[in-house]
Amino acid sequence: MATGAAHDVKTTCPYCGVGCGVIATVTPDGSVSVSGDPEHPANFGRLCSKGSALAETIDLDGRLLRPHIDGRPADWDEALDLVAARFASTIAEHGPDSVAFYVSGQLLTEDYYVANKLMKGFIGSANIDTNSRLCMASSVAGHRRAFGTDTVPGNYEDLELADLIVLVGSNLAWCHPVLYQRIAAEKERRPSLKIVVIDPRRTMTADIADMHLAISPDGDVALFGGLLSWIANTGALNYSYISNFTTGAAQALRFGAQDLRAVSRKCGIAPSQLIEFYSLFTRTERTVTVYSQGVNQSETGTDKVNAIINCHLATGRIGKPGASPFSVTGQPNAMGGREVGGMANMLAAHMDIENETHRARVQRFWQAPTVATRPGRKAVEMFEAIGQGHIKAVWIAGTNPVDSMPEADRVRAALAACPFVVVSDVLADTDTTRVAHVLLPAAAWGEKDGTVTNSERRISRQRPFLPLPGSARPDWDIMADVARRMGFVEGFSYTTAAEVFAEHAALSAFENDGERDFDIGAHAGIDAVGYEALAPFQWPQRRGAVTGTERFFAAGGFFTPEGKGRFVAPREARAGAALLAKLPAQEPTDQGFILNTGRVRDHWHTMTRTGKSPRLSQHMAEPFVEIHPDDAAQSGIAEASLVRLSKGPAQAIARALITNRQRRGSVFVPMHWNDQFASNARIDALVDAVTDPVSGQPALKQARASLASFNAAAYGFAVVARKPADIPADYWAIARCTGGWRLELAFGQAKDDWHAFALRLFGGRENVDILAYNDVGAGRYRIAAFDGAALLGALFIAPQPVGVARGWLVEQLATSHDLQRQRLAVLATRPSAGQSDKGAIVCSCFGVGSNEIAAAIASGCRTVKAVGDATQAGTNCGSCRAEIKGIIDAKPLQAAE
Repeated sequence: MATGAAHDVKTTCPYCGVGCGVIATVTPDGSVSVSGDPEHPANFGRLCSKGSALAETIDLDGRLLRPHIDGRPADWDEALDLVAARFASTIAEHGPDSVAFYVSGQLLTEDYYVANKLMKGFIGSANIDTNSRLCMASSVAGHRRAFGTDTVPGNYEDLELADLIVLVGSNLAWCHPVLYQRIAAEKERRPSLKIVVIDPRRTMTADIADMHLAISPDGDVALFGGLLSWIANTGALNYSYISNFTTGAAQALRFGAQDLRAVSRKCGIAPSQLIEFYSLFTRTERTVTVYSQGVNQSETGTDKVNAIINCHLATGRIGKPGASPFSVTGQPNAMGGREVGGMANMLAAHMDIENETHRARVQRFWQAPTVATRPGRKAVEMFEAIGQGHIKAVWIAGTNPVDSMPEADRVRAALAACPFVVVSDVLADTDTTRVAHVLLPAAAWGEKDGTVTNSERRISRQRPFLPLPGSARPDWDIMADVARRMGFVEGFSYTTAAEVFAEHAALSAFENDGERDFDIGAHAGIDAVGYEALAPFQWPQRRGAVTGTERFFAAGGFFTPEGKGRFVAPREARAGAALLAKLPAQEPTDQGFILNTGRVRDHWHTMTRTGKSPRLSQHMAEPFVEIHPDDAAQSGIAEASLVRLSKGPAQAIARALITNRQRRGSVFVPMHWNDQFASNARIDALVDAVTDPVSGQPALKQARASLASFNAAAYGFAVVARKPADIPADYWAIARCTGGWRLELAFGQAKDDWHAFALRLFGGRENVDILAYNDVGAGRYRIAAFDGAALLGALFIAPQPVGVARGWLVEQLATSHDLQRQRLAVLATRPSAGQSDKGAIVCSCFGVGSNEIAAAIASGCRTVKAVGDATQAGTNCGSCRAEIKGIIDAKPLQAAE
């Protein structure tokens, strides 16, 4: 518990790669509040809905607080002795490649560094990969092909300096909201700024765009190949930059030469739109192209990255104020993991595992017995090798591959059959911890001490402001302890995170005279005091340097052997015109719909953190599938009905969200839901393990799935004060809310006794006050249970999706019901006198509902700003501004009355 006056701790948000600075304020009673750090250059005080709700995610509910072996509690010595012994014996019997680490972009750089050093330098295998492989591997591969190293040339400031921002496969409004805010604010200040969004879906980001190109899935290579041809044919090539600083332009232009109509067929974009976009790009010198998962998560992801970079090299628009290609990372420390070689095909400090000189240098610095001589198994290959029995011991740290990997059911089966599985995590119960032999309790955000690197190469501190609970330990400390128990004492004698960071910084500068981009040697001598005070900085930051270089490659200086940037002809172009002529599926085929997976606004990865927050669970409280209206009609799927998605034996069930924003022939399903929050929604179980052959990144946005209505005899909605021990329904989804939990339910066959089912759902309490309504003929049943003035639970059953005021009912769990009319209002699902129904939550930051926004519009608010002034909606993170505008646009008559 904190004592004395409240105190502030500056730290960094643990969500996306924007890397926002956060101030955690700890009060004398131990409670914590969070706010944006106005001095942090990544966000200048802004936070998104997830960042704003961080204080709601730091409780100890569900935490793993001590080690476990085969389901029983153990102490650290027993658990770590077992881990060390099993890994050592497996290596001795089967060789170093028989073991593996699978780590996470949620780890801090210090954690990543120790894990990479242990596996590659002391065990002698490169079988360490990360969930960043699912996120940014194609960008890494594209950077290395074009630049000679994994360098992001620009920075966030360029988004405000640009005259044109092209967003490719990047739903910033929901996935990187603070960057979206910066762009939206600049657009409002300077309307001449043009924004182009390239995405098969019309995402919320598209609502600030001057142009939305609804590209066919995987049409990006053709689109940017066509742009390169247009640049050449219209005299927009920067011959000076090309001749002085690049190689391969002639080959890329020759292979990339494309007819506009062929590009149009491949992209699904009308020639007139292509001409408009291409003309805008060629005449706008200050252009930033931002790309993310829609580019990376593809079988051609690396080629997409290089097709984009080619256009910037051809125009010399790279590393200049307001002009660069810009990869934005999906995780808080995907970049930090790349810096320490956390992927199977990399060495630490941006050195190459294939390079003998680099390997010798790293081995010499580490004084290691060996260094892995070849790349290890990338994520998909790793779990295939586990399933095939080639890898016999695996350590999974800070990630949940049983949910997030493609062919997730095979991943679960592989781990279940693996002789030895170690999982270090913060939660006791995830779909991955359920298949572990050893569980190790790791430190969580608020307890961690270390650094992360964001998308603009800015290193920031995560500082602890909470004590380590139970027996939890930092990941780097756990790994170093195992290394010592394996006999590697001298290489892993760290006692603090500061010591690990200092060694990491020293390695970046070791025998580095400017030949490597990553250099933070200025911090090689940092001590505990300096580490605690470390301010955010961009790399490189070499010894003797005061500040880092903010941009790369404006005047060459590439890290290829010849020192020049490389144009790369995509495989599609090299293969000839045959592939270009292949048309993407515009309508459902026998193979089913194109299945696109991704994130929603208020949740993160597999919900181990955001699932704890009541307000983050109200905007999207259950898994859903976005379907175009024509596809829904053809498939017999009604709005708000349930949909069964299938691919072979794998299935998932989600709520139908029918929308014109979705492209015909494609569907979108979020990747967040898992077996803790839904009965059957692990959507990555339906995704084939198809990967980009260069990067190894899975094509998580290009799966195929069949759709069919889930035939339910009865639907239900419930609110309960206590989480049920089990939920006997054919479909269920559960989400936290203030005062308890909310549930969506469906049944293949109606229950004979809904009363008994309800009491079981409410916790089996006796001596409670019951109000009930039962219309047997109509198939409708309602029941509410009260303990004094407290609502224990309410259940509503109907033969079709239940139409009740969900937002209002959720609030009743935290409301006193002293009067009978208040109780009857719960049963009637209508507010009693003096109460109001907010409607479905639109603004999670301030809990503003659709009815409140509609009322503000009816009172005369005709702009998003006016609605914000009246209700606060959209005034914090801004992620809901597009939805507010949609409500305004849908209500012209009401507002005019």
